[in-house]
Amino acid sequence: MALAPFHLAIPVYDLAAARHFYGEVFGCAEGRSSEHWVDFDFFGHQLVIHEAPKMAYQEAAASNPVDGHDVPVPHFGVVLAWDDWEALAERLSSRKTKFVIEPYVRFKGQVGEQATLFLLDPCGNALEFKAFKDIGQLFAK
Repeated sequence: MALAPFHLAIPVYDLAAARHFYGEVFGCAEGRSSEHWVDFDFFGHQLVIHEAPKMAYQEAAASNPVDGHDVPVPHFGVVLAWDDWEALAERLSSRKTKFVIEPYVRFKGQVGEQATLFLLDPCGNALEFKAFKDIGQLFAK
């Protein structure tokens, strides 16, 4: 089954900073916009940033332990091809991005081995980007 693009709308309390982050840091093409929201082509998916008051989770994210790291909750992101993930990790690192969890490979040698990284946008929304050497293990137990 071919994957359909997802649509995700997230709150941002600083529209200009978030617009710069998704447009310049990630290099996402901008689509439609208004004074209060902006559409982005987020790795083939539709991400919309909506100006809104700061949410409690944007001030202090909760976390769950995964592979020895505190993974922020909630979070969202994209599963990329391995080479694309490496290129993104390099792009973010070269821009001196502050990571919540630095790029690394988790579950090495186990089912579900994956490259992952976590960061926050300027409004405290947590993002994860990951890649699998074997995409067939995306849902493996």
